[in-house]
Amino acid sequence: MRIAFLGLGLMGAPMARNLLAAGHALTVWNRSPGKAAPLVQAGAAAAPSAAEAAAGAELVITMLENGPIVEAVLFGGVDAAIPAGSIVADMSSIRPAEAQDHARRLAARGVHHLDAPVSGGTTAATDGTLAIMAGGEAEVFARAEPALRALGRPVLVGPSGAGQLAKLANQVIVGATIGAVAEAFLIAARGGADPARLREALRGGFAESRILDLHAQRMIERDFATRGRCVTHLKDLDNTLDAASRLGLGETPYTAITAGLFRDLIAAEGDPDHSALLLELERRNPARLEETTP
Repeated sequence: MRIAFLGLGLMGAPMARNLLAAGHALTVWNRSPGKAAPLVQAGAAAAPSAAEAAAGAELVITMLENGPIVEAVLFGGVDAAIPAGSIVADMSSIRPAEAQDHARRLAARGVHHLDAPVSGGTTAATDGTLAIMAGGEAEVFARAEPALRALGRPVLVGPSGAGQLAKLANQVIVGATIGAVAEAFLIAARGGADPARLREALRGGFAESRILDLHAQRMIERDFATRGRCVTHLKDLDNTLDAASRLGLGETPYTAITAGLFRDLIAAEGDPDHSALLLELERRNPARLEETTP
């Protein structure tokens, strides 16, 4: 396919590279033009504006920071440049209501829309193994699916906005589980358990998860180099609270508590990896994970 890829950050750059490797004709754009250089060397074309990148594209993929930025890019010229009948697949994480609004406005121009956020972090983006949660019409998804498969495992979960709801569900589960693992390990270590052996003992039981596997190891090694940004995770949790309110739900305590922990962590530590939620729990307690009490 002729694809335009807009946004070459930590996730977007490796995703664009995988589209090139799959043989697609790729034009890229980024606010900071220098980030396009490695992709140009790999065979992509670079455009000086998002609208010029989208001109003539069959599929426009956006991988941008938040909903307002997606709106500014899409409706700052891309919507007029992309041919009628083409598809916009927004793979950013934004509010479901924003995705639905974008779909309606693009449809008025004859352009199709999928909200298709991803999960898996930079490792999965590089390996082409992202979980891709799509919302939109089945026939539009079927047209975009071959290209999306170069990036990971796409699943159509429902109509417009459903992809973003699925991503929010993912972020609630991931965030709450990171917090639960950090708290459980802190309690066990305080009582004398060795954190590394605790992780080994729990593997394969009902507590097994990617979080126990990857994030617990980062906590043990105190390796909080950013792979999944705290500010991005907090944005998604705040979007979840907004979506729950719009859907008429009453209380969503797990989401609210986890959002509060991330908010305080960011205030104290900046923007480390989201596994650093351990640091916020340590800050609230007279203990550190590596300090055990016999």
